[in-house]
Amino acid sequence: MRAWLPLVATCSGTFMLLVYSTIVTVALPGMARDLHAGFGAAQWIVDVYTLALAGLLLGMGSLGDNLGRKRLYLCGLGVFGVATLGCGLAGNAAVLIAARAVQGLAGAAMFSTLLPLIGLTYTGRDRGVAFAVWGAVAGAAAGIGNVAGGVLTQFLSWQWIFFAGVPVCALTLALSAAVLIDDTTTSTRIDHWGIATFTLAAIGITFGIIRGGERGWGEPPALLGLGFGLVTLLAFVLVERAGSNPMLSPDLFRKGRFNGTLVAATGYYLAAFGALPVVSIWLQDGVGLTSLPAALVITVQPVAFFATSAGLGSMLHRLPAHWTLGGGTVAVGIGDALMLTVDGGSSWPALLPGLALTGIGAGIVSPVLPAVAMSAAPEAQSGVASAAANCARQLGLALGIAVLGSVFHRFSSGAAGADLNAQYAHGLVAVFAVAAAVGVGSGLLALWLLTPPRGGGPGPSGWRRAAKSVRHRSMSGGSSRSMNA
Repeated sequence: MRAWLPLVATCSGTFMLLVYSTIVTVALPGMARDLHAGFGAAQWIVDVYTLALAGLLLGMGSLGDNLGRKRLYLCGLGVFGVATLGCGLAGNAAVLIAARAVQGLAGAAMFSTLLPLIGLTYTGRDRGVAFAVWGAVAGAAAGIGNVAGGVLTQFLSWQWIFFAGVPVCALTLALSAAVLIDDTTTSTRIDHWGIATFTLAAIGITFGIIRGGERGWGEPPALLGLGFGLVTLLAFVLVERAGSNPMLSPDLFRKGRFNGTLVAATGYYLAAFGALPVVSIWLQDGVGLTSLPAALVITVQPVAFFATSAGLGSMLHRLPAHWTLGGGTVAVGIGDALMLTVDGGSSWPALLPGLALTGIGAGIVSPVLPAVAMSAAPEAQSGVASAAANCARQLGLALGIAVLGSVFHRFSSGAAGADLNAQYAHGLVAVFAVAAAVGVGSGLLALWLLTPPRGGGPGPSGWRRAAKSVRHRSMSGGSSRSMNA
């Protein structure tokens, strides 16, 4: 039994960092009311966590190589616990947003080290079992987060979604310190400028989108945010092209297969999950559900996701990549289109077919995405390619919440009529129209980019072999960035 304690420690950390990406969704209306937060501030409560997680994920792999993966994981867990307590004690929206940002930073440190730590601990058949258990925990975390958020908010208060996590963090930290093995470190040169410019670019662009949707696109703060984000994004490109040890090699973007993977990663996450905060608002403030029933409605999606990825996982790995990534993303878009039937007289059952199909589509894409990303890059760069795909997923969620939240705010506030449910339904239809367009459009583009050239090109067996090669190198002490799947 003791041999599996390291898996318990890493799975507990995984559960914590992924649960807190969804647990606030259902609690958001109550948070906004208690903290007197506007629509834009409420979006940032959700979005800043994912944004920090995505923006720092690539760079944390380099820190793990220099500091040691166990040391970075323990530091991340400790900071995560303190930030979680700070979220529960927050007396205003600004403090809560700041604490959520620190949560995301700590989550990036944890996420970049979890899989390498498992690979360093287990060998042979035990390693396969360990990764299977880790995947199941990761898949279940989103659904449990929605339900836990609804239960704690309805029967206690929204603060308890954070207070309940503090002792779990403390126990996980103590267990991890005792049972995880110390790994050796290899001194590498950290791309500080790449990390800084990429993070600032993501923050600037997302801030501009949120501010523009809330106050108007011509407002100076929105324009400044977008302009700053674009300038720093250009700086990131220049830094990576000029650097001798870039965080993300520009050569990867010359490969259609790599670009197709990023398009699918961003598109399916945006289209599948970006609308969930405004769906929660409609269910509670429009339809009139309390937090727990609203959580159960939303949980239809992660249940479909988990059933698909767990039940069809082996078969999905045998299919061509352009059908799994491209076709799965198109399925997400079609699921969004099914929810265009929502109107002022609709209630929660109108969402169920669409939520189920978006979950199925996401469950098709997610299991194969890291392996396809690794196969799209040369062997020496396959690890960072996988990390980039995972980063694209997180940024897709952050931008999805920002863009779709802005669309909802604009169309629901501009709808005619006094009935709140009708106004919210009008905004929700606009949200699903945009999400459907993104899902179908990015899916078709990914399908085209990922289709092997006529007469040759890597097939599915090629990317499976690449994935096995990268896993073997990573588990033998290679760069932690190769395991950020």
